[in-house]
Amino acid sequence: MTLVRRLLEQAARAPGGVALVSGSGAELTYGELRRQVLAVRHGLHAAGLAPGDGVLFSVRPSPESLVLALGVVAAGGVVVFADPGAGPEMFTARLRLARPRWSAAESILYAGSRLGPVRAYARRRGLLLPNLADLQVPGEGPMRHVHVGRRLPGVPRGALPFARLADGDAPDLVPDTDPDAPAAVIFTSGTTAHPRAVVHTQVSLAAALDLFRTRMPLGPGDVVHTDQLMLGLPALVAGARWSMPPLSCAPAEAARLMRERDATHTFCVPVHLAEILDASPDLPPALRYVLLGAAPAPAAILRRAVAAAPSAEVLSVYAMTEILPVAIASAEEKLAHTAPGDLLGAPLPGVGARLADDGELVLSGPNLCRGYLGDDPAGELPTGDLARFDGGRLVLMGRKKDMLIRGDFNLYPGLYEPSIAALPGVAEAAIVGVPDPGTGDEEVVLAVVGPDDLPGRLRRSLPDVIDHAALPDRIVVLDELPRSGRTRKLDRDRLRELVTAG
Repeated sequence: MTLVRRLLEQAARAPGGVALVSGSGAELTYGELRRQVLAVRHGLHAAGLAPGDGVLFSVRPSPESLVLALGVVAAGGVVVFADPGAGPEMFTARLRLARPRWSAAESILYAGSRLGPVRAYARRRGLLLPNLADLQVPGEGPMRHVHVGRRLPGVPRGALPFARLADGDAPDLVPDTDPDAPAAVIFTSGTTAHPRAVVHTQVSLAAALDLFRTRMPLGPGDVVHTDQLMLGLPALVAGARWSMPPLSCAPAEAARLMRERDATHTFCVPVHLAEILDASPDLPPALRYVLLGAAPAPAAILRRAVAAAPSAEVLSVYAMTEILPVAIASAEEKLAHTAPGDLLGAPLPGVGARLADDGELVLSGPNLCRGYLGDDPAGELPTGDLARFDGGRLVLMGRKKDMLIRGDFNLYPGLYEPSIAALPGVAEAAIVGVPDPGTGDEEVVLAVVGPDDLPGRLRRSLPDVIDHAALPDRIVVLDELPRSGRTRKLDRDRLRELVTAG
């Protein structure tokens, strides 16, 4: 059964239940969610969207964006996530590969990408927006457009208003679409010459939702507070309530909303959870599950989360855009793991995991993406992560590309960073190499967040924690580690620049 069909059938079983709560607090029932998705599907079909058509999607998380995305997939279209703020050259390269025929964007983004004063303001904020209104389908002509929000100057003439689509009439019939056809294209990395995009089908996405629920039960009465699609969708399929935070949500506001909405489940990037706990040391008592993901969870944050939510289970999710989730470990399991490496947990049911000859983790399973756009379908995914097995559980040893060279010793930062971060006084820890042009070796620099006297204490304790050959040449204390992107992942390139500059 397709993902959309499962969601719509769940909506038909409890039409009066609340499905979504927006950032402003507005509620959308399951019955209205079903009606709007079917109306958007019908309206897009009538406007000419054909099965397989890509829809460039530039709408921030909201009930409207969910309805629109589900309507596109229900119509047989493909939702294409290609960030317009990635820069003109990268954005153009991504469009050249994906070849979407439609664009769906917020009215403010159309205005910001077309009107001179707004473009100038965005440029001063470091955002170079393409002119979405004038986008062309190579060899075919202008794209078709859908705008979300009231019409503003800059919205292209002829653009379909989302509100009109969602309010339209449509037969109350759940559509049949090819479950193995592409449903979502997600650009993740690559260069302007070779952009890389992950292709998921309704089958792979539905399998991912089911895997989350094997480790984290969900059902009617539960309230999931998150802006993450891959946790919100399992909530809806299970008949739970998806609570969305506002687009700009201060840490104190996030804690308040979870408490006011009686959230039972939440998902946080570890650094965001740390900010929430700085503002509100105690999490709401109704919470039963706190999921951490999108970046490694340092021991210090795990301890804070357990203390802040003593009645909840704190879980750390290991996943990749290509295959999610892969493994889930509890905070207790991760904190009890004292051997080298970062404990990820046992592969979830149906997820295949093996190690290549060089220790690289290779994954497979029903939740694996179809492949990369433009490439042949893939049955396995080489992750770039080095791992080992510990009694059936996966332990992350580091990234192949992060390896440092010190004489004849290959140093993998991910092998040692969790152990260092677990030492008293260390809030965060990261290891980078600064190349020595004379020897070809790398100066090993340990960057930590903590008190100023930490380097001296670490010099005494590190020999008992990490291999002698991995001991740092230099220890630098920073106020915070540099991070980038929406998930606030560690920016090792920027960190290398900081420690090189002294």
